[in-house]
Amino acid sequence: MQKKKILYACAGERIGMRQELTGWAKFKDGFKRQESDEIIGEGLTDAQKAAIRTAKSPLQRTLKTRHLLMIAMGGGIGTGLFVGSGKVLRTGGPAGILIGYIIMGAVLICTIFSLAELAVAFPVAGSFTTYATRFIDPAWGFAIGWNCCIQWLIILPLELVTASMVIQYWNTSINPDAWIAIFYCVILFINFFGARGYAEGEFFFSSIKVLTIVGFCIFGVIYNCGGIKNTEYIGGLYWSEPGAFNSSGGFKGICSVFVTASFSFGGSEIIGLTASESLTPRKSFPKAIKQIFWRIMIFYISALTVVGLCVPYTSDELLGSTGSATQASPFVIAVQLAGIKGLPSVVNSVILLSVMSVGNTSVYGCSRFMSAMAEQGNAPKLFGYIDKSGRPLVAIALNFLFGLLAFVAASNKQEDIFNWLLSLSGLCTIFAWVTICWSHIRFRSGLSAHGQSTKYLSFVSATGVLGSYFTIVVSILVLMAQFWVGLYPVGEHTPNATVFFQSYLGFFVFFGFYFGYKIWKKDVILFIRAADMDIFTGRKEIDYDLLQQELAEERTEFKAMPFHKKVFKFWCN
Repeated sequence: MQKKKILYACAGERIGMRQELTGWAKFKDGFKRQESDEIIGEGLTDAQKAAIRTAKSPLQRTLKTRHLLMIAMGGGIGTGLFVGSGKVLRTGGPAGILIGYIIMGAVLICTIFSLAELAVAFPVAGSFTTYATRFIDPAWGFAIGWNCCIQWLIILPLELVTASMVIQYWNTSINPDAWIAIFYCVILFINFFGARGYAEGEFFFSSIKVLTIVGFCIFGVIYNCGGIKNTEYIGGLYWSEPGAFNSSGGFKGICSVFVTASFSFGGSEIIGLTASESLTPRKSFPKAIKQIFWRIMIFYISALTVVGLCVPYTSDELLGSTGSATQASPFVIAVQLAGIKGLPSVVNSVILLSVMSVGNTSVYGCSRFMSAMAEQGNAPKLFGYIDKSGRPLVAIALNFLFGLLAFVAASNKQEDIFNWLLSLSGLCTIFAWVTICWSHIRFRSGLSAHGQSTKYLSFVSATGVLGSYFTIVVSILVLMAQFWVGLYPVGEHTPNATVFFQSYLGFFVFFGFYFGYKIWKKDVILFIRAADMDIFTGRKEIDYDLLQQELAEERTEFKAMPFHKKVFKFWCN
């Protein structure tokens, strides 16, 4: 049998000459070779060698299934939905906002399925930033890693700025910085307890957000039908007058929705980071994905449909209008229009809790990305320090140091600050989704090149590589549409440099890191060859025969269920 070099790149492994293996024998051989004490040999770049160190991260596996389910269900619900939706309702109209969110929701579902396949197979620190380095190109991994670090660094002050805007609803005379300091300290306290503290805090925050949105949808239907005292039947009035689309925006108005929609859904990919700290990723991740699907359908599409039926896009109180933005949230405006005393304050209180939730997530995400980047040699080694409790303390400290930017909220430029940070973070999310799906496509190519198939995976994406290609194509179209809307904003016919850089600055930041790495490392390779990929290091070793037996038992159990339980199992559990 002809001999060839097999590139099973693993920590403590030397690539040598072995007889070519195929199928299951090759799969088992790859894991067996990971345990070798020899030195890594030829065939790997320094960046690839560094990336495999994330497989042995000292982060502790403390997250349970209930944590992942609630993080998936409500973790991303925050500024983008409660406040940012007001801006795109004004520019896109009630129909435009639905179209934009549905398209980006479909993109997110495909992305999360792709991420789940990778995360279940490789529960390593750094999540998709590590996958990009191993399966795409070290320069791309470097760029998306710093891209995500910047994104999550930005989100903490962004959420705190939002808190200062929302709290002005009560017309308090207290300096907004005092409230920012309170929320800042609460988030700091939660993250003192590490991953478990983050998960428990998120479980509490997400539960409240979920209950609030369900309650708002019920309230909105009753209000729209005239079921509240002193209100009249509205129906689809606001879809005809002032209209379903912004009359001055048209198709451009719909395009303006995409970045805010991606920002609203952003944070869903954070669930990939929890893989390295999850006890049972194979069982918990599929359940979490289904919760994300329902989050999109119920908590975004349904809620925004109700908002569009209850609030006209011409309202002067919507964020970005010529009037006051102190009430900002279209959810609060809808409750105010119904004339129910006290209820707007309740909704505002929930929005403030969601600020702490997303701010809490930002610290968790940034610190994990930063420590993984340090492990790979793409950030100062100091940020890779993880204490005995599994907390990346230096990375957390940097995040809170950057969060001090929120104290500029007392100025009269707070809405401008919000718009700059929101737009930059939105493009970061799009690049993250493209990276996840491209890594998934390249991983499948690597499997094929090493003579394997998806039957050796514990979890396989339901949308497959077609879903990943769909995400990449739509994301490219969104970037093109955003370039057009940024250069020629809705209602304007001449270029606007300020709006353009607000909308597209993230693009230049990303490729600045990408080409900067290429120049720094003198790297001229566009992407890693499939045959040269490391598809074993950090991969969760499985007993294939036992896995097939478990799957067969699960299928048998599913077939024996009554129809209503089958429906619940398939869609919800």
